[in-house]
Amino acid sequence: SSNQNDVDGIRKSVLAGFFYHTARLRKDGSYVTVKHPHTVEIHPQSALFGQNPKLVCYHELVLTTKEYMRQVLEIRPEWLLEVAPHYYQSKDLDGFKGKMPKSRG
Repeated sequence: SSNQNDVDGIRKSVLAGFFYHTARLRKDGSYVTVKHPHTVEIHPQSALFGQNPKLVCYHELVLTTKEYMRQVLEIRPEWLLEVAPHYYQSKDLDGFKGKMPKSRG
């Protein structure tokens, strides 16, 4: 069995390399990229397809009938500020108010 802290550490490591490839869930079930709003969806062959995580990091986008994210993993909003404070600010993650630290001050 794996320790959840180990799994989170691996996910943070991936996020550190792909922090600019993030998307958040919309109310309609689609996703929108965090920094430069663009509609994308989780690829149907992904293990996360249909699970609707609120925030994800992805490796690549593939255009078929829609623009799909591939190699997707669920992330926590506070991780973005932790691994990429030079790129993300709290205002980029407004929809996650209850889960965000108040300040990095």
